[in-house]
Amino acid sequence: MKRIAIQGGEGSYHEIAARAYFSEEEIEIVPCETFRDVFKSIDTDNDLLGLIAIENTIAGSLLQNHNLLRESGCLIIGEYKLRISHQFAVLPGQNILDIKEVHSHPIALMQCEDFLEENKHLLAVESDDTATSAKEIAEKKITGRAAICSRSAAEKYGLEILAESIETNKRNFTRFLLIAKPDMAYRMNLGMELNKSTIVFTLPHEEGSLSKVLTILSFYNINLTKIQSLPIIGREWEYQFYVALTFQNYERYRQALDAIKPLTREFQNLGEYREVKTPNN
Repeated sequence: MKRIAIQGGEGSYHEIAARAYFSEEEIEIVPCETFRDVFKSIDTDNDLLGLIAIENTIAGSLLQNHNLLRESGCLIIGEYKLRISHQFAVLPGQNILDIKEVHSHPIALMQCEDFLEENKHLLAVESDDTATSAKEIAEKKITGRAAICSRSAAEKYGLEILAESIETNKRNFTRFLLIAKPDMAYRMNLGMELNKSTIVFTLPHEEGSLSKVLTILSFYNINLTKIQSLPIIGREWEYQFYVALTFQNYERYRQALDAIKPLTREFQNLGEYREVKTPNN
């Protein structure tokens, strides 16, 4: 049975994404308090997989996780895009005017701005996790408080949903990455037809340095699905570039990497994997 380390606990969006990714298998979820704890867990257990959020269509990239991935030595072996639908959940027997506070992860609160604006009597309080917010209400039997969480979390902890799908943008998706130590990544991808990768590099502070790299990738018919720049702490006006690539021909893709490496610095391949089509709703 595969074991998957996630940030958050049962009922979290990470758990939902992990079970959806392995929909035809039984898996064991290993809850972790923080994303850093996910990487620490994998570091001490070579057979453990991890699932981390990397990007949301509303909140943008999770910059911390880009750096944690690069520093960890883990490799990406898959991805899953999950439709995020938030629920307003409370202990049963209350109405929305009874509720004074709503607790959730700061990104979840941000994604429900319109709902919170319409209900100005609610005090928004940031927490570590959506599912944990629901669990605390249930275990401590807290009245007057709501959680913004998944339907799965509300049902698991016996909360009543007073308002459904309260996210402002209904096209709210989060992209999750499945990660593993190199040996495990090799075993997982053995015999699989690969068509996507993520690379990271820095560039010399010269005019046209990024343009040269992109031109070469285009020449080899490599498609860029994402490019993210992050400043390098302590090195003013220098950046790391995280680039997600898709390709049809693996040999041409490897040739493209060989061609751009001399133009880059600190080049790192964060993983080659199979892009899996995931549901849109």
